[in-house]
Amino acid sequence: MGVVAMTPPAGPAGPDTDAVIALTGRFADRDAWQAEGWCRIEHALEVIGTRSAMILMREIYYGGRRFDELARRTGLTEAVAAKRLKQLVADGLLQRRPYQEPGKRTRYEYVLTELGRELFPVLVALLQWGERLGRDGGVELVHAGCGSPLGVVVKCAEGHEVALPDTAARLVTDGNGTGLP
Repeated sequence: MGVVAMTPPAGPAGPDTDAVIALTGRFADRDAWQAEGWCRIEHALEVIGTRSAMILMREIYYGGRRFDELARRTGLTEAVAAKRLKQLVADGLLQRRPYQEPGKRTRYEYVLTELGRELFPVLVALLQWGERLGRDGGVELVHAGCGSPLGVVVKCAEGHEVALPDTAARLVTDGNGTGLP
């Protein structure tokens, strides 16, 4: 599996300014297919494509676990936070874990699942891209071991760094040996 990443922008006017992903095979005929309903990007966005989902995930990555704290720190209403957390649990990014303070009823906290941890490079990429939008201040993620800022890089399964103009897309099969769609 490749690594989610950002590549540096191409310089002003040059061969990479119009670079897009190269479509190969049957996928190259853009009028022969529609991505709606089977696109992996579309499916991912159905899970985490809302502002509320991503800021809840941000707070959980920052160590938030309990509902009251998550709702307060995100600025979401309790209804929106509850609905989105329920969906993130149903989609497998979070799990609810019981806890009980002395003399109180059992409550639940939210913790990352493996699928939720795998979203981390996307969070880093969004933070890195968001920095380029020009707002002052904010958070910088750094390597705890050396203090250097984190960045993301697109790599193929063989370990080569891949830029946008060096990327190709192809149809995969649906498990029955037939292409999608």
